Amino acid sequence: MTTDRRAAILEGAARVIARRGVRGLRVEELAAEAGVSTALVYYHFKDRAGVLRHTLEFIGDRAERYTAAEGATEPSDPRQELERSLLLEFQDTPEVRENSTAWGELRASAIFEPDLRADLARASLTWVHDVAALLAQVCPDVPAPVLTASAERLTALLEGLSTRWLSGVLTSPHARELLREALSVEISHLQTQ
Repeated sequence: MTTDRRAAILEGAARVIARRGVRGLRVEELAAEAGVSTALVYYHFKDRAGVLRHTLEFIGDRAERYTAAEGATEPSDPRQELERSLLLEFQDTPEVRENSTAWGELRASAIFEPDLRADLARASLTWVHDVAALLAQVCPDVPAPVLTASAERLTALLEGLSTRWLSGVLTSPHARELLREALSVEISHLQTQ
């Protein structure tokens, strides 16, 4: 089935990028990783830039799926939902580690690949808006620009903590605690606005 092969290619791309970085992504290696022909990769994605763009979308969609699936089991208040949403980025599972590593590689590569910047900016903006929407539920009287600035700080901190966690500089419990503390500071700040 075509969609299964397309998904296999995207999963393979995330794995290869997580292991070798964006610069290490070769279409031939990706095809072997996904168990498809190089022609099929080109059929679905046109070129390497198309693979990168769609892999970035895939990583974002997969993160939404694993955070939504985790939250479906337990109802929570807005603050708990916000905290849970952010902390799920520190799950010690192969999927989350691969996703976070590939996201970091794509973000770092955007420095050298201008074509990737716009897609990365859109994905980051979507994430910031999602976090700002959760913050708005916690602090409904705070103006949107203030919530957005807070969301930008929190997502930037999460990316930095994630990089340190993935590289073994921080343990996942310590990274979670640092994020919880930052979230408390942000919410206290917002409540004074």
